[in-house]
Amino acid sequence: MTDADATSEPGPLSTASRDIAEVPAVEIISTAALHLMSAAAVNLGLAADLPDHKDLDEARSLIDSLAGLLDAAAPALGHHHAAPLKDGLRSLQLAFRESSTIQDDPGQGPGEKYTGAVFPAATQR
Repeated sequence: MTDADATSEPGPLSTASRDIAEVPAVEIISTAALHLMSAAAVNLGLAADLPDHKDLDEARSLIDSLAGLLDAAAPALGHHHAAPLKDGLRSLQLAFRESSTIQDDPGQGPGEKYTGAVFPAATQR
């Protein structure tokens, strides 16, 4: 390797790595959570442009993944970032319960192994 090689412009991969290194973890985790939320909402039929699309198996997997991510990342996210993501997760869990014709037992719904059983506010005790 010559001195000219060492000082040459960085390649696209090293530039991408440097860009990612500058992004705080909380932003990467939040972005991943938002992607999971969006995909789950689409698969629950909540997308305005695809209201007839429903795939509850896919939605279950996405909600489980979201719940696991938030459970693991909550300490790093802090309350300020974690609270709205957890609210969104709960909304998706409730939408799943409403969409499903076969009801899961309490605590067995998507993501509930991480969050505990989720019930509509009117039936909570």
